[in-house]
Parts: sequence; structure tokens; C-alpha cells
Amino acid sequence: MSSIPSKMKAILVNKNGGADVLEYTDSHPVPSLSDGQVLVKNHFAGVNYIDTYFRTGLYPAPAGFPMIIGQEASGTVAKIEGSSEYGFKEGDRVVWIARGGYAEYTAVPEKSVVKIPDGVSDEDAVGGFLMGMTALSLVKEAYPVKKGETVLVHAAAGGMGLLLCQILRDMGVTVIGTAGGPEKCALAKENGATHVIDYKSTDGPSWVEQVLKITDGKGVDCTYDGVGKDTYEGDLEVAARKSKVVYFGNASGAIPPFNIARLSAKNISIMRSTLMQYIVTREELEFYANGVLDLLKSKKLNIKIHKVYPLKDAVQAHKDLEGRKTTGKLLLEL
Repeated sequence: MSSIPSKMKAILVNKNGGADVLEYTDSHPVPSLSDGQVLVKNHFAGVNYIDTYFRTGLYPAPAGFPMIIGQEASGTVAKIEGSSEYGFKEGDRVVWIARGGYAEYTAVPEKSVVKIPDGVSDEDAVGGFLMGMTALSLVKEAYPVKKGETVLVHAAAGGMGLLLCQILRDMGVTVIGTAGGPEKCALAKENGATHVIDYKSTDGPSWVEQVLKITDGKGVDCTYDGVGKDTYEGDLEVAARKSKVVYFGNASGAIPPFNIARLSAKNISIMRSTLMQYIVTREELEFYANGVLDLLKSKKLNIKIHKVYPLKDAVQAHKDLEGRKTTGKLLLEL
């Protein structure tokens, strides 16, 4: 297609480090297609905590440097090489999960691309995509939640937390959310948390004591924890007998090694869950992707977009995310 330029805007990572290693360019080569790929002209890219893990080097660069981070974006199909296995056409509105989202164009494996249904905006599609699929995988597979159970959600006012609270509320679950500060606590409550604990409040009982009080000393049936180092000790304390703690991120740092014998006191299970191992096959991806897109279309899931940053402001987006200054989802506009 002649309308596809040879150069594009992108954010490059040439070395691991802080947010300042993100470099904006408007002259990066547009990727060429390999078999089984489609070229997507991205409109919005999602900013996720996992992007910071690749940037800092906590996760190794998959293909070396320079690296373009970003796991998801929404846009339109700009070019298809050969015939499309899944029936995509040029001009289709799509959302995808792969690599290289902080760029105007991405060559994406076709098996990682999903059509956006009418009635769902590009912003909401990508705003709820990776996090929505993560949330669904947590409640359906990592720990299949049952109606009437009590579940603890950390960072309940973050992008993931708000989605988990909404999904769990609609499943008839008692949700105990932790969040930092009155505004974030109010937001978590609005989005389905039954009880909210302000972990930043210095006076009064600790969040652990408050969870145990709410549960009459029994503890919670499951904890979903994307925080990591700062909360894992408390998670083990508030876990009920035979319960499960599911870790899906480590925003505060990695959990240090600990003695597995500690789990025997209450027969606790722990798990480190990642979405990518739940969406390996096309069938799995479609199950979770369409699950999220259906919730968005039916307005059962409300996406709170904290801010849309121009691509060139990716450094600021990362600083805001890591500084815990955000509630909801951050997007880059291309």
C-alpha cells in the first residue's frame, strides 16, 4: 500500500534503566511483514507495569536492543501479507497483544489480533484488553472464585484493581480492597469493593488487622496481589485455612525467597500467575479477549482511563505509573 510511510514515530529503549531511557524518534523504519503477520496502524497503546519490567531489565529484552516496548495497542489493519487465516481485512478495527506497541506501526502475529466489535471504542478496547483478560484469567483459572466468597484485592484503585472489583462484585463476591488515600479508596468502593482499607493511613490498625476484623478472624478465601514485596507477609497472615494467594505482579519489588514450610500452618496455596500462559492458543486468546470485549460492549465493565499521553510523553507516563500517582489505565496516543 502506497499510503504506508517508510518511517514512523516510536519510543526506543537502547539500554535498561529508569524512565529517562525511553527515547522518542520520528524516523524509525516501519516494520516489514513476515508470514502470518499483519501490519497494524496503532491509534492507542496501553501502558502496563510489565512495560517497566522490560525497561528496567527485570525481564530481559526479547530481541536485544534497541527495543520497542508495549504489549498491546488498538488501531486498524494497514496491510496483510497474503491471505488472512482469521479473515482480517485492511481497515478492520483491531486490538492486539504482542510486542512493540509504543510505535505508529507494529507487525503483529495474526493469531494475536482480535477484531473490535461495533459499540466499543478504540480507547476502551485497549484500555480493558490486557488488564481485562488478566482479571478474567485470575477469577476463572488462577483461583476460580465462587459466589459468597471473600476476596482481597490489593491496589484496588489501580487499572487492574478497578476491573477485578467490578468483575468480582458482579459474581456476588465480598471484595476487600486496599488502596492508598481517601480518593483512591472512594474510587475502589464505587467500582465494587465491599470494604476498602486505606493502607496509607498511619493511625489505627494495620491493613492486616482490619482484614482479620472484617472476616471475624477467619481470613480471606483468596488474595489477588499485584504489589509483591510490600504485601506478601501480610497476605500469608490474612489467608484463611485452605485458601490461595495469587501473585500476578510485583509493583513494589520482587518477593524474596521464603521457606515453603510456612504454608503448612494453614494449608495455603500460592501461585505466580501470568496472562501469557493462559492465552497460548488462539482458542484461549479468543475466549478471554471476547469475554472482555463482550463485557465492554454490554457496559458491564467500565474502563477508567486515567490519562491519554502523546507518544512523545512516554517518559512522563512511566514516571506517573511508577510513582503511584495514577488510578485506572494509562494510554499513549499515536
